[in-house]
Amino acid sequence: MGNHVLITGPPGVGKTTLIRKIAEALGAKAGGFYTAEIRAGRERVGFGVRTLNGRAGTLSHKTIRSTRKVGRYGVDVAGFESVVLPALGGALREKEFIIIDEIGPMEECSEAFKDLAVQCLNSPKRVIATIKEKGSPFVETIKARDDCRIFHLDLGNRDRAAEEILKAIGVGVGRNEGQSPE
Repeated sequence: MGNHVLITGPPGVGKTTLIRKIAEALGAKAGGFYTAEIRAGRERVGFGVRTLNGRAGTLSHKTIRSTRKVGRYGVDVAGFESVVLPALGGALREKEFIIIDEIGPMEECSEAFKDLAVQCLNSPKRVIATIKEKGSPFVETIKARDDCRIFHLDLGNRDRAAEEILKAIGVGVGRNEGQSPE
């Protein structure tokens, strides 16, 4: 297995839920961020980001006027970078594990994010990231790295996926029980 784990799978299968479980199990050993839908009632209107130490921001929203759009969402590159880049930089300096949710088209609007994600992957730290199932040349280059193991999440394996990934990276389940991620 490679040093890093890339979690992929179809939209809605539970990649973010899985990475949050892994981050919780890693506790203070992990830093980074995860994404979350922004909803207005039953409608998804955007995506937010939250660092493992609690900072939050907006990644994209239907109401954002931006030159960078993914589907119907305008991407707030500056807002995304102001939250995510310090979290990844801090994890790169101070943590054993780096959590990235996700490497996909919205995040790729930020050249600074792409550069820092590659720095994280080139470091001796362990990266656990979600990544688009089929993507851009950048996504495909990351997935083709020799130091990355691809874990394909589906409905059949998602209930045991956290335990399998933690075991694969040498972390016992429950080892950091009670600690919250940072």
